[in-house]
Amino acid sequence: MKPSPPSPLFIILIFLFPTITISISSPLPPTPSPTSSPSPPSTSSPSPSSSSSSSSPFSSSPLDPNQLKALQSLNIPTSKNPCSQPSFHNATLCDSSKPFTHLISLQLINCSSYISLSYTALKSLSTLHSLHLINCPISPIHFPPQLTYSLQSFSSINSFHKLSGVWLSHLANLTDLTLSNLQLKASGPYVILAHMKKLKTLTISQANLTGFLPKYVHSNLTHIDFSGNHLRGTIPSSITMLDSLESLNLSSNGFKGDIPISMGDLISLKNLSLASNSFSGSVPDSISAIPGLVHMDLSSNQLNGTIPKFLSEMKNLKYLNLANNNFHGVVPFNLTFMKRLQVLKVGGNSNLCYNHSILSSKLKLGVAPCDKYGMPLSPPPSKDSSSADDNSDSDYDDSVDDDSSSHKKEHHHGPNKVVLGVAIALSSIVFLIVFLILCSKCCR
Repeated sequence: MKPSPPSPLFIILIFLFPTITISISSPLPPTPSPTSSPSPPSTSSPSPSSSSSSSSPFSSSPLDPNQLKALQSLNIPTSKNPCSQPSFHNATLCDSSKPFTHLISLQLINCSSYISLSYTALKSLSTLHSLHLINCPISPIHFPPQLTYSLQSFSSINSFHKLSGVWLSHLANLTDLTLSNLQLKASGPYVILAHMKKLKTLTISQANLTGFLPKYVHSNLTHIDFSGNHLRGTIPSSITMLDSLESLNLSSNGFKGDIPISMGDLISLKNLSLASNSFSGSVPDSISAIPGLVHMDLSSNQLNGTIPKFLSEMKNLKYLNLANNNFHGVVPFNLTFMKRLQVLKVGGNSNLCYNHSILSSKLKLGVAPCDKYGMPLSPPPSKDSSSADDNSDSDYDDSVDDDSSSHKKEHHHGPNKVVLGVAIALSSIVFLIVFLILCSKCCR
C-alpha cells in the first residue's frame, strides 16, 4: 500500500506556522539605550613656561630691597621675584623702573594670620597705586603721606575691624573705593567724600554707616552702592544730577518719601535698586526716559498706585522686582514683554491681579487673577487647578498641551502592532483551514 501524499492542508500549515512563530518570538527592533555622553576633550592647562612667557615684562629687574623687606613683614614669599611669581593669597604688580622695580598694586586675600602693617613697611610701599585687602584681619593703621597721596584704588572687604571716616577722607586721589563688612565710624557719607573729587566708583556696604546722603556729590561717579547701612532721609537732587551714573544701589536702608521725578535725568543708568526701604508714592513716569535701564528693584517698600504701563515699553529691561508693596489694579504686562524679561516679581501686593485672558496662571506671578471688575478673585485658584497647571509641558500655549496629551492617550490605549498582526494571521489560518476542508469535501 503506497503511502498517501501529504494533503494540501498539511503543506500549507508547515509553511504558515514557522512564519507565525517567527513573527511572535522575534522582538521589536531594540531602541538604542542612552549612552553616556563622551567626555569633553581635556583642555590642558597652560604650562609654566607658557605662563611665564605671558607674564608682565616688568619682572626683568629685581624688586626694591626696602619693598622686599616690607613684603617679608607681611609673610609674603619673596624667594622668587614677587612681581613675576604671585602666590594664591596675594597678587602684585610692578612698574618697569630700573635698576629696581617698584610695587604699584598689592592685593592680599585670605590672610593666614593677623597682619600688622607697620608704618615703616607702609612707607616703603608708598609707590602703590592700588591696595586691596580681602578677608585679612588688620589692626587700625596710619598711612604715611606719600602713600595717602599715591593711592588711587583702595578696597577693604571683611578686613579692618573699624575705620574712621576722617581717616578715609585723606585719600583724596582715589578713583575707586570699596568698603564692605566692617564698622565705619562717620557722621555721614559727606565726611568721607568731601575731598574725593576724582572718585568714579564708590561702594560702602554693610558698614553700619549712618546719616544722610550728601547734598553735593562730585559728578565723576559712575557707580554708587550704599546698600545694607543705616542711612535715612530722602534721595537728594545731587544724586539725580550725575549724568554718568550707571549703577545706584541704596537698598536695605531707612530712606523714605517719594522716588524723585528727577530720577529720570539719570540717562546713563543701567542698574537701580531701592529695595527694602520705606519709599512711598507711585513709580514716577520719568523713569521711562532712562533708555538703557536693565535692572530695577523697588521691592519691599510702601509704593502704591498702579504699575505703570510704560515699563513694558522699556526695551532693555531684563530684571523687574516690584514685590511686597501696595500696588493695586491689573498687571499691565503682556506675554511678549514677560518673555523678554529674565526675572519678574510682583507678589506680595494684595490688591494686585492679572488678566487671565492675557496671562496664564502657569506664569505663577504670585497674585490672583482679576474678576470682571478688575479686582482680585477671592478665594484664590484652588490647588487642584494649580497642580493641573504644574503638570503641563508648556507655560504659555494651552492648545499645545491638549493636543499632545490627546496624542499620548491615543498612543497609550491603542492596540499593540504585534498582537494585531498575530490576530490577523490566525484569522487567515482559520479561514484557510475551513476553506480547504470544504474544498476536499466537494472534490470527493
